[in-house]
Amino acid sequence: MRKIITSKNAPAPIGPYSQAVLKGNTLFTSGQIAINPETGELVLDNIKSETDQVMKNLKAVLEAADLTFQDVVKTSIFITDMNDFTEINDVYGSYFDNDNAPARETVQVAKLPKNVHVEISMIAMK
Repeated sequence: MRKIITSKNAPAPIGPYSQAVLKGNTLFTSGQIAINPETGELVLDNIKSETDQVMKNLKAVLEAADLTFQDVVKTSIFITDMNDFTEINDVYGSYFDNDNAPARETVQVAKLPKNVHVEISMIAMK
């Protein structure tokens, strides 16, 4: 069984994709960027506030599927400048228990949608 997951507390997709897809017990989120779902505006004040908005958006999608960050088993982080890694990691890490942190990769890319600096996607399991 496949179920589309949608949260009004996360930004609406900006293309032909879903916020997340639940297949069996596994949730696959689309990459989230720092769009404030209440205003539709990008949060680009600094890399920490941008990353925090991304994580809030992912939290909303997880909650729409009755999941939490404790259920996340894998994340993918895309950043435009590896020099931002430490600050991104500080914010990202505040959402996870170190003893149960998910597997992860972090990749520097040339460009991201809407010229943001960080995009994160997740896989979670019930």
